[in-house]
Amino acid sequence: MVDDRLNWIKIAESEAELNFHTNNIAEVLAGERTICIAKFQQELFAFSNKCPHASGLFIDGYVDAMGNVVCPIHRYKFCMRNGRNVTGEGYFLKHWKVEVRDDGIYVGLDKNKLFGFF
Repeated sequence: MVDDRLNWIKIAESEAELNFHTNNIAEVLAGERTICIAKFQQELFAFSNKCPHASGLFIDGYVDAMGNVVCPIHRYKFCMRNGRNVTGEGYFLKHWKVEVRDDGIYVGLDKNKLFGFF
């Protein structure tokens, strides 16, 4: 079933095209926005490139053993699957669905928020 609320944007031809750093996080363009793609246990996750607390760049953070992305500034942790702040500070990380298809890797951005802050 196709979700009409999402605008699927192709970010790469294949996973090999993503430039993952040693922290298993890559920055990519999704349309005109820079976002992060992280790999954990062979699954890909897409989320904002900046921490919602102090705008730390997640490309400088890391993915912990539980699959949370960790901000490099204050070590706030966020579940990449649902965006919830797991260290209890109450912030929410914007995240998006990722689909690996035969013709490439796609991120599903909300059509209503394509031009606003996310």
